[in-house]
Amino acid sequence: MSNLPDESFRDTIATINAEGKRNFIYPKKPSGPFYDKRKLLSYFLLVFLIASPFIKIHGNQFLMFNVLERRFSIFGFAFWPQDFHLFVISMIVGVVGLTLFTVAFGRIFCGWFCPQTIFMEMVFRRIEYWIDGDRGAQMRLERQKWDAEKIRKRVTKWTIFFIFSFFIANVFLAYLISSDELIKMITEGPTSNLSTLIALLIFTGVFYFVFAWFREQVCIIACPYGRMQGVLLDNKSINVTYDHVRGEGTNGRKKWRNGEDRTALGHGDCIDCNQCVVVCPTGIDIRNGTQLECINCTACIDECDTVMEKVGLPKGLIRYASEDEIVNKEKFVLTLRMKGYIAVLTLLVGVLIGMLFLRNDVEANFLPMSGQLFQHNGENIRNFYTYKIVNKTEQEFDNVTVKIVNYKGEIKLVGSPVIKVPKQGLVSGTLYIDIPESLLKDEKVHLKLELYNGDKLIEETSTNFQGPRNFN
Repeated sequence: MSNLPDESFRDTIATINAEGKRNFIYPKKPSGPFYDKRKLLSYFLLVFLIASPFIKIHGNQFLMFNVLERRFSIFGFAFWPQDFHLFVISMIVGVVGLTLFTVAFGRIFCGWFCPQTIFMEMVFRRIEYWIDGDRGAQMRLERQKWDAEKIRKRVTKWTIFFIFSFFIANVFLAYLISSDELIKMITEGPTSNLSTLIALLIFTGVFYFVFAWFREQVCIIACPYGRMQGVLLDNKSINVTYDHVRGEGTNGRKKWRNGEDRTALGHGDCIDCNQCVVVCPTGIDIRNGTQLECINCTACIDECDTVMEKVGLPKGLIRYASEDEIVNKEKFVLTLRMKGYIAVLTLLVGVLIGMLFLRNDVEANFLPMSGQLFQHNGENIRNFYTYKIVNKTEQEFDNVTVKIVNYKGEIKLVGSPVIKVPKQGLVSGTLYIDIPESLLKDEKVHLKLELYNGDKLIEETSTNFQGPRNFN
């Protein structure tokens, strides 16, 4: 008997039937040590995901991704449009880090850390188990006619799903527009923020569609990370893997029979109970080898270990292992490719840390007014400027003054007696600079400027000053 699996499984996916219609997966409720660890980690991550927009560090939201205003806050560090290069580098660090993690440990992120999986398996799926029952009860309910029991269970489940989807949409909105803005809109009421309410309901509909109907197809069809996994994995990557050498033996797998000498008959330790398949949330058979649909959730490991324990065979028939460990008994080592990713990641992290330390809390730009030439003002030459000052701190600057460092001159504001910059805000305006003509040796000179809040220096910048051409 051949030990090679039938490769026809790669031509289909479990979520679509032969007619091309949606085929719902009814996984058995998992249990076991790995599932218990996943629950603890998932509950921690759920608290983290829900609380992050509402936690403040030095006045900055712990996590915020305000795409509309191009303002981001990551772990309490505020990133303005002027810091977009820092945000890009931090995203690249994340991508390279995830790539390294995938090369070494496969798609574990999907089963243990991905928000989609956490909400689906630890919130919505558990609600479904509570209302509809386990796998068998769910399948019977699906075939059951629409009587009072089915209507009651369906309406109850759909209502709770909608409420949770609405809650998730609000948390999602807090990441986008800030928690302060969200709370303000809630206190003002929906009639004062009708457009936001409509957007919120649209997001609620999307989340409801994903968790009530689309489900595991997000991982299989929509998620680009699942596609990327295929080019990143190799025989040395650790995955949830079926030990086909031990499980198939020389004559393949066979159902369990008490008292039978399976070793003498050449059968492997797999007793073909199919429990690893019925517990899988994406409906695959892990015994067919590494597959795109596998999210490394470890449900099959727990189920297989339970069965092995019952029949008196060693655990670990399905376990975390690389293909080389299964076939050649090779232990995990850092490959040249992994070392290359580690080097790149170390370099990027070093660059990011250095740029964060060099990042200014205040940024000021003084640009010569477009289309405006210099003017003679008695013995002085006058240039007009537009200025923009960005305050990234939680301190309000109520009296900002600008001084010229390398020339004797005078600065006057236009339309405002003083410059006030709110915390986490910016101001812009117009000013002019007068410099005695006798001091200008060139047609264009470079001015060094210092900004003070009271007596405290908060920023240094520079600009150009245009004067008449010197014919001497």
